[in-house]
Amino acid sequence: MKIAILGTAHPLRGGLAAFNERLAYQLQEQGHDVTLYSFSLQYPSFLFPGKTQFTDEPAPAGLKILTVVNSVNPLNWLSVGVAMNKEKYDLVIVKYWLPFMGPAFGTILRRAKKNKHTRVVCIVDNIIPHEKRPGDPQFTKYFIKAVDAFVTMSKDVLKDVKTFTDKPSYFTPHPVYDSYHEAVSKLVACEKLKLDSNKKYILFFGFIREYKGLDWLLEAMADERLRAAGIELIAAGEYYNKDVEAKNNSIVEQHQLQSRVHLKTDFIPNSEVRYYFSAADLVVQPYKHATQSGITQIAFHFEKPMVVTNVGGLAEVVPDGKVGFVAEPNPISIADAILKFYEPNSIPGLHENIQEEKKKYTWETFTKVMMDATPNP
Repeated sequence: MKIAILGTAHPLRGGLAAFNERLAYQLQEQGHDVTLYSFSLQYPSFLFPGKTQFTDEPAPAGLKILTVVNSVNPLNWLSVGVAMNKEKYDLVIVKYWLPFMGPAFGTILRRAKKNKHTRVVCIVDNIIPHEKRPGDPQFTKYFIKAVDAFVTMSKDVLKDVKTFTDKPSYFTPHPVYDSYHEAVSKLVACEKLKLDSNKKYILFFGFIREYKGLDWLLEAMADERLRAAGIELIAAGEYYNKDVEAKNNSIVEQHQLQSRVHLKTDFIPNSEVRYYFSAADLVVQPYKHATQSGITQIAFHFEKPMVVTNVGGLAEVVPDGKVGFVAEPNPISIADAILKFYEPNSIPGLHENIQEEKKKYTWETFTKVMMDATPNP
């Protein structure tokens, strides 16, 4: 098939780009002709308070990436849509994660489909955003009308999609992020990060936003039981909000956690991700609300156990007592789960369980569901 992927790609950074690029490789391996249509302007500054939207890392080899979409210029949407229409793609795959993108994507897709041949499948991260803004429902409804079928990566999001549309909608779990190189030993990882490899480390990883609950994890770190057990936290990721950063820094100071919390709050390049996961004994996702999480699938790639909160679709992919523990969404329950993990033989056959569970989340499975969802012209 001749396929276009509409969304984020190099030189933009982050999980959205990583997903689209990995998906493109998978489709190319299956014999499809793939072009990625990425952004010349993805976010205006008020939607991206981080340091930069761009990576310094080299472009992924062997992918055709066109950096042509301007998210705020309607004339651009029309021209990109006309260009895609002329290419007469069999399939356009679009990732939807933020209603702000609804007008741009909806307009581009309407133009692209005027050839009466192109079909559109949307991979939905969130149909209802984590942080709501005026106009969200209207932008999403406009976008949805241009899509033929939907694929979600959590059952909660599938339910959300069905509140907006009765178009074909399917669920398949987020595949493993296997593009972050191989793990290294804890010793090598700790040397790279300038940490003591003899200590117990838990990891919080990814962009730091209010809904991801790092404040709850910091409150859990203040629990005297964790202090007595010698457990330390690596929090690796860039802050999205200065108020959240100030609140978390205040918790660290209030509970005198400076010696036990290692804050690495710059963006982590893809080439360094493996050191953070390899240094950690346990990955903790203390989210206050969630849909699915790419962090879970990075943890599966590095075969790391997890503690997740019982929100959204997190517990769907982290079976309690098998590959980690599911905590209630509060600091005490999170602390309990972390302590339980460090009890001797708390999960018999843990490593084998993780390897077995990981097999469910292949890119072959994901793309099969996506292709089966694609309607005929």
